[in-house]
Amino acid sequence: MRALLIWFSLMVSVVQAQSQLRLLSTQFEGLVEKTDPAVVQIVVRAFSASEENSAPLIRSSKGNGSGVIVSADGYILTNSHVVANAGRIQVLIPQAMGAAYRHLSVLRTNGKLVNARVVGQDRETDIAVLKIDEAGPLPFLSFGDSERLREGQLVFAFGSPLGLDNSVTMGIVSAKARQVKPDDPMVYIQTDAAINPGNSGGPLVDGDGKIVGINTFIISNSGGSEGIGFASPSNIVQAVYEQIRQDGRVRRGQIGVLAQTISPLLATALGLAMDASVVIEDVTPGSSAEAAGLKIGDVVVALNGKPIENARQFGVNIYQNAGKTIEVDLVRGKKPMKIGVAVLERPKDPDRLLAHLQGEQSRVRKLGILAVDVDEKVIPLYSALREYTGVAVAGITTDLSVEANRLQPGDVVHRVNQEAVLNLAGLRKMLEEFKHGQVVAVQVERAGQMQFVVLEID
Repeated sequence: MRALLIWFSLMVSVVQAQSQLRLLSTQFEGLVEKTDPAVVQIVVRAFSASEENSAPLIRSSKGNGSGVIVSADGYILTNSHVVANAGRIQVLIPQAMGAAYRHLSVLRTNGKLVNARVVGQDRETDIAVLKIDEAGPLPFLSFGDSERLREGQLVFAFGSPLGLDNSVTMGIVSAKARQVKPDDPMVYIQTDAAINPGNSGGPLVDGDGKIVGINTFIISNSGGSEGIGFASPSNIVQAVYEQIRQDGRVRRGQIGVLAQTISPLLATALGLAMDASVVIEDVTPGSSAEAAGLKIGDVVVALNGKPIENARQFGVNIYQNAGKTIEVDLVRGKKPMKIGVAVLERPKDPDRLLAHLQGEQSRVRKLGILAVDVDEKVIPLYSALREYTGVAVAGITTDLSVEANRLQPGDVVHRVNQEAVLNLAGLRKMLEEFKHGQVVAVQVERAGQMQFVVLEID
């Protein structure tokens, strides 16, 4: 009888375990069915670097990545590197179908290919926002709170690895705030969910189907997944998305301080409280921090009431508040203080010119550059310009330097051999007069100064 009871108890346990596994599997299937319609494959015709006759060149190439629809009217998130230097971007929207017919073939994708445009890119976080004008409403995913992630939590990576559209892998959060480089303010979610080439730009979602990250890169000796993948946290991604959607770019703030995370040894040496987190080690003369009264040695406790745990968090909270005044809670000596500090916008990044490229229309072959007109969209990307006409250099397609002199991204071309350049069309017409091998003097505005750059015509 005892043996029979033991056997019966084991059978009950097995049945219960099987039931739990079926329930878990059903929940996973439901999650995938909910998420898949909002995950897209991105097909890009882009300019890519290559080498020929020892000279760096830019060639046209085709690539693919992933993205996720984040609004019913067609806004899509992906990685900036997926659409970098793109001449044409298309998005493959999954076709609605039952689960029994999903992924029947690796040879034929089921979906609709539509054109997309770049709303804006942010190179620092490697995030780009695209827009498609497809009749909606479209299925989309909402953002989750990446700060609430815990190590060991289940997550799912969606995307199109190696062009296999709408694939899904499962893993756990290996680390929720991995800093890849010591001096990099950007942090990533590390996961062992399989991420491969083509997954870039796809969503990392939690068990509720909410976006907690955007798959960005892997560390691998083989080139494929080895269980060390990284995703940009959703809280950073959402802030970038909202700024790009509103302003077309990301505004980053600065107050003019250098902050350091307080180590136990530093706390002991400086006589700081052991639970202190961040100390100000430098204040830039003439900065808003100096004007507000911040001093070297101040211990920062909180920003806008939010506790600060380390210098990276301090920096992130500063640059997210450009154009605002923040309240800094600090301790000076043993005295607690509150100080309001104006957060000024960081100088604008010339790399943002890449978002305004128009494919081959932007290519000036005889000068070996990708360029855009200096117009009402480009002028605000510069802190100041001496002249408000010309052509802004967004990228270099070939090395046409004479004695190491060359154009640089961010240069504004104002004249060629003293003849004024008004726009791209005028520059191309002007260059038709010059033959291969001729040398020209190009007047450019670089960092607020006028310079002559001598180039040999291609």
